[in-house]
Amino acid sequence: MRILIVEDEEALALGLKFNFEQEGFEVLLAGDGPTALRLFQNSDPRIDLIILDLMLPGMSGYEICSAVRSVNTLVPIIVLSARGLVEDRMHAFDVGADQYITKPFALPELLNRVKNLLERYRTLRTEATTSDTEIRTEPEFYEFGETRVDFQAFEVKVVDKKYSLTTLEMQLLRYFIEHEGEVLSRNRILTEVWDQSADVTTRTIDNFVLRLRKILEPDSARPRHILSVRGTGYRFLGCKFASADNGDT
Repeated sequence: MRILIVEDEEALALGLKFNFEQEGFEVLLAGDGPTALRLFQNSDPRIDLIILDLMLPGMSGYEICSAVRSVNTLVPIIVLSARGLVEDRMHAFDVGADQYITKPFALPELLNRVKNLLERYRTLRTEATTSDTEIRTEPEFYEFGETRVDFQAFEVKVVDKKYSLTTLEMQLLRYFIEHEGEVLSRNRILTEVWDQSADVTTRTIDNFVLRLRKILEPDSARPRHILSVRGTGYRFLGCKFASADNGDT
């Protein structure tokens, strides 16, 4: 598996490269934004995961993340940054980051997150390239209202407009759909969707829900499908519960 590490602090970059190579990964390094994008676009074999700093020469990590997501919605992106404000995390998630780790960090945690994300990425790539002649155990599409979810293409079509989702956005949406009508606590979602604890908080879930609502809801301020359950978490109403009471928002 090939990892791209985008980090302008040379000692840290080389240390990460050494440790990931010890784990059997192939590692490419970039110390600035333009180099990172060039490596990502021209890499053969492809890049399987990106570890991304935010404060970089040439262009910010936010810009790099956004540029990558414009051509690839699946590749996992882990932000590794000294910036720890909630606004920084929200912005990173808004442009497509999957995970956010603040510096200083524990190397075993980073290694664990990388392995977990790569396993999910491998599974999703396999599902996306499965032949149409093979028997599928999970539905390819889900429709509710004027919305059509394409699980294989990681796309949502609302009326005539298409949206591409990141890996975790689709995983969260699939989780809501699979548990339609259930009240899901934030801690349960955190455990079963992210499978991580450190530096991934229940606030992260709220940020992802806000993004999904902007796509799925006619009025994100008055949601009809992803409802808030005060003091607990969320409840998804799609097809089965279309006529259910959805007063809690």
